[in-house]
Amino acid sequence: MSKISRRTFNASLPAAIGTGLISVRSARAQSYATRDVMFVCAFAAGSGADITVRFFAEKMRPLLGRNVIVENRVGALGNIATEYVARSKPDGHTLYVTSAGVLAANEHILKTPTVDVTHALQVFGTINKSPYMISVRNDSPYKSMAELTAAMKEKGDQATYGFAAGGAVKVVGALYLEKAGLKAVEIAYRASFDYLNDLASGKIDFVIADNVFAVTQERQNRMRVLAVSTPQRIQAAANYPTMTELGYPMSVVGWWAGLVPSGTPRPIIDELNKLLGEVVSSEDGKKFLASIASDPWLQTPEQGQAFMRDQIKDWGEFVRIANIEKQG
Repeated sequence: MSKISRRTFNASLPAAIGTGLISVRSARAQSYATRDVMFVCAFAAGSGADITVRFFAEKMRPLLGRNVIVENRVGALGNIATEYVARSKPDGHTLYVTSAGVLAANEHILKTPTVDVTHALQVFGTINKSPYMISVRNDSPYKSMAELTAAMKEKGDQATYGFAAGGAVKVVGALYLEKAGLKAVEIAYRASFDYLNDLASGKIDFVIADNVFAVTQERQNRMRVLAVSTPQRIQAAANYPTMTELGYPMSVVGWWAGLVPSGTPRPIIDELNKLLGEVVSSEDGKKFLASIASDPWLQTPEQGQAFMRDQIKDWGEFVRIANIEKQG
């Protein structure tokens, strides 16, 4: 079995990664920005999350009228980036475009969270909602969740599944096992790339993957998605049934947002909300989000901040159900 390279995966992802510095090529728009604007990414360069950040950085560049710099600050489950942004000057020149669900999860997963996200950060706009995906290898004999569940029950504690280390995917796996009455062995991998060969060889029976990775690997005929974790079907991927409709009720939603340090002036927050909304609503924005099986989702700063608070409450229960050990 040949190994799946990172280069192969990266080449298949939508949108261009580009370099760290994205230069201005068009006439500068009138905006609050007086110097380069930094987009902070909590994930590694070349990852699906990094590509998402770079897409929005590139599209907001001409609207901001300044150079934009994408800076990857990786580590501590994203908390290094979160802490950096929270301590940045609240003037709209440091933007945090990230998986806000991870921020909510970290409030319960980290032993001693160094950032109270609802007080230290302000959502200026939301981007999308997306699912986590229960997937098998492309040539797996399991064609549906019913078939997978039946096989896992027969295997008992010999059944195995994998996920890249992280809160949400672990929660989805734990909820599935609980609802289906299964006793599968979980295997946590450092990154999604790392479980591909074990999945292909049959060492693990199924995986829980984020939407970007799952749909990309499905297009490459390496994985097949059986169901999604959102309570309703995602319009951009309406052919995938939800776990809830298949008899395994759950509501684990991935969502992305743009955030700034608390104390950022309201006029700047309003302008950023407007500019981000323009990108999300554009044809390019909708096409990009559809390509990663996620739906546009626009909210006001107040609505986004309220949703964050609700998510933090939900994650307290998720962590309890999944018995996630605190880290850090």
